[in-house]
Amino acid sequence: MLTRLCQLSCKRFFAAYLPIAAVTGLGSVAINNFELRRIGLTVAFSEVQKLKTMASVEETVIVAEAAEAAPAPEAAPVEAAAAPKEKKERAPKEKKEKPKKEPKPEQGDGKKAAGGDAKGLGLKNGKKDNFGEWYSELVVASELISYYDVSGCYILRPWAYAMWEVVQAWFDKRIKQLGVQNSYFPLFITEDVLNTEKDHVEGFAPEVAWVTKCGNTTMEKPIAIRPTSETVMYPYFAQWIRSHRDLPLRLNQWTNVVRWEFKYPTPFIRSREFLWQEGHTAFATQEEAEREVLDILELYRGVYEDLLAVPVTKGKKSKKEQFAGAFYTTTVEAYIPETGRGIQGATSHCLGQNFSKMFNIQFEDDDRQKQYAWQNSWGLTTRSLGVMIMTHADDKGLVLPPRMAPKQVVIIPIPKANTAPEMVQAMMDKVAELKEALEKQDVRVVTDTRNNYTPGWKYNHWELKGLPLRMELGPKDMDNGVVVLARRDTGAKETVAWADVAARVPVLLETIQADMFAAAKARTATCTEVCHSFEEFMTALNNKHMALTPWADEEAIEEEVKKKSTTPDAMGAKTLCLPFEAPELPEGTKCFYSGKPAKNWALWGRSY
Repeated sequence: MLTRLCQLSCKRFFAAYLPIAAVTGLGSVAINNFELRRIGLTVAFSEVQKLKTMASVEETVIVAEAAEAAPAPEAAPVEAAAAPKEKKERAPKEKKEKPKKEPKPEQGDGKKAAGGDAKGLGLKNGKKDNFGEWYSELVVASELISYYDVSGCYILRPWAYAMWEVVQAWFDKRIKQLGVQNSYFPLFITEDVLNTEKDHVEGFAPEVAWVTKCGNTTMEKPIAIRPTSETVMYPYFAQWIRSHRDLPLRLNQWTNVVRWEFKYPTPFIRSREFLWQEGHTAFATQEEAEREVLDILELYRGVYEDLLAVPVTKGKKSKKEQFAGAFYTTTVEAYIPETGRGIQGATSHCLGQNFSKMFNIQFEDDDRQKQYAWQNSWGLTTRSLGVMIMTHADDKGLVLPPRMAPKQVVIIPIPKANTAPEMVQAMMDKVAELKEALEKQDVRVVTDTRNNYTPGWKYNHWELKGLPLRMELGPKDMDNGVVVLARRDTGAKETVAWADVAARVPVLLETIQADMFAAAKARTATCTEVCHSFEEFMTALNNKHMALTPWADEEAIEEEVKKKSTTPDAMGAKTLCLPFEAPELPEGTKCFYSGKPAKNWALWGRSY
């Protein structure tokens, strides 16, 4: 009898299981064979089908036999005992899905997240252990980019593009206050026009991509895809500028450019196509042009330090490093301590009259004399996002400065499995109320009310995406009329009454912004060494530091230093800039490398 009952239990399992397997659309034979192996049976699939059809008939027979072989009071418990066993097996599964205890590990030091987990949360690589792999993993895992079929090109996903829009809005507003207008010029440049300025085109020649075919037809003249737009725009400046009354002409365009770089493509930092703004202006006098160069450079400092919370050094590029064809180039330079590399943040060029002479951009002054215009160009790219990511992110994911974050606060309700429906609804109503109150204070808020993810999973998800502030609302918080705020940058938590949330959150976001900049500045401040000899210089580089040196300001010396500082494991160093803020240079100070009289201080480093 017991044998027959066991057989019937198997048949009930097959009868119940087969329809489920069919619903999954995974192929009944393979699935059933797999399941049969798992439970240790050797029944062929055809036999399973027979068992399924026979189950209902034999069930009636066996139950009848059981009723005859045992007293009636004992027969009922057999059936009753089977059902509770099934319920007891399912109950623990429901308990395992309860998410309430999962947030606790997330408040630690992030080591668990750095190693990833069974659910695929967190990062597998650590920032200090393997910076390159960490960065490559991070930009994909945090949903910033996806890799594209063309090497060196990347898809900017909405989370990344929203950050670029924050930069656009901030910068666009301020250049318009200076009198700059937006415009758009074509992507293509004829070969003749591109070759107009010899030094300029030589500087970009290795990076220029050319269109040589249209369909199956070879084009009579190849057309370049713009690496920058001086040669696209300036022929039309020459048409539009006739008199001093036409000046200043101040244009900007938000666009993409293509530079077919082959060395070390890195998302945001070095790619073959990238987004940027490029400003092009013309003035009647040198004084006006040079004033704008510094005005724009100060705005670039503001983008990095006030928005991205990244400290930068303002300075002038050496002749060797300045923009091709420029009179001089100014720059803001950032530094990544983990890699020991500098990175050019943005540049503002005074072009002098070089391009106006090449393109014949002349105007008639008050005395009706022909004069060449003084010109500038300046640009900021999506590289800025990469610098921010490298500076602030950690082993848990992105850490976004509040002013840059597409969403600044995520509100996560935490109902328990046994929370009454009316209490759950009250919690959701409170979430909506808090969101509305914060949005009235211009706080960018997202709510995560998804019920198919645990709170712990949600915490990991939003930490990976770098949201500055998490707001938790659980049953106890509902009873006490409070929320819990958790900072992404430090992990610190605080409890805030509902009535104070709208006032507290904006203040806390500004505190986070300031704290992130201060922390980054403190890290960078320890990465500069003053060097008076080449030996000290190499020690600084090997320490992954920048070197501030007295320098004779000669291109030949710079080239020698770059070659001599190259090692089997690292590239050579170059001048990052001649910083505007530097120590006084005492008379008689010698160049750290050549021993010649030093003309200025130079900031050197290995760089991206």
